[in-house]
Amino acid sequence: MKAFPINQNDAGQRLDRFVKKVAPSLPGGLLQRYIRIKRIKVNGKRAENNTILSPGDLVELYINDEFFPPEETSPLAFLAAKRELNIVYEDENLLLADKEPGLVVHEDESGERDTLIGRIQRYLYEKGEYDPAAENSFSPALCNRIDRNTGGIVIAAKNAATLRVVNELIRERLIEKYYLCVVFGHPVPKEATLKNFLLKDEREKLVSVFDQPRPGARTAMTKYRVAAENDRFSLLEVELLTGRTHQIRAQMAYAGYPLLGDTKYGTAALNRGTGWRFQALYAYRIRFNAGERAEHLSYLNGRAFQVKQVPFTDIFPAF
Repeated sequence: MKAFPINQNDAGQRLDRFVKKVAPSLPGGLLQRYIRIKRIKVNGKRAENNTILSPGDLVELYINDEFFPPEETSPLAFLAAKRELNIVYEDENLLLADKEPGLVVHEDESGERDTLIGRIQRYLYEKGEYDPAAENSFSPALCNRIDRNTGGIVIAAKNAATLRVVNELIRERLIEKYYLCVVFGHPVPKEATLKNFLLKDEREKLVSVFDQPRPGARTAMTKYRVAAENDRFSLLEVELLTGRTHQIRAQMAYAGYPLLGDTKYGTAALNRGTGWRFQALYAYRIRFNAGERAEHLSYLNGRAFQVKQVPFTDIFPAF
């Protein structure tokens, strides 16, 4: 038997979802059965699948050890990540990090251990704000993600309540996200909203763009404004009105203005000799516009946060 005292970060979850986190190898059907026959209890009593846990509750699991993570599994795997972290803003609930191009946000199929979330967890652990041994089901987590080769602001939640609220605000488009990018050519008009339909190929990790709806395609809306120009390139400020995979890269290329450094939606020939290893795209600014939906984050309403330096803006001396 293992017992789990419910803390603030565990509270608010359904019992079955909590159990899946602490006993990830327990099959769903067996989980339901164990709740029904009282091998999973809350405060010593029978509970339901959808029982909402509160701080101070005690969850008791009378199940085999094989369903729990191995004891030798290190909860400090994030110590393999580097310490380098560029913090745009931080308070007791969240942290805004400026991710460098080339850094993955989470461990991917490559097995890379130096990730943005690893760096954030290491930082919070070393400053005493995160203790894995004191947590049952929560660890600091990212609320949004950006591509490996894109730089810019990523939001990390320090507690479960913040993770829940920020995820909801992002879904409801109540956190405004602005990008800067460099494109080949000079867009006409200088300011517009692109509306297309994007179809993602999961195997090829590539997005196709269409003018008309088709099965499986999702609406994508991107607002852009030309901020500066030179003889070959334009610097655009872009606001995402929807959040689709590779949205800016795919839509701008489809419009005839591929991003500098982007060989997936542009071409290698076009980029030859430019010296750019990554696409010139940066999530440089966010603004909280959540009103009452912000809940305990209401102090952020109306506030905007911006990175100090975007690597490619020096191409445009007048900017």
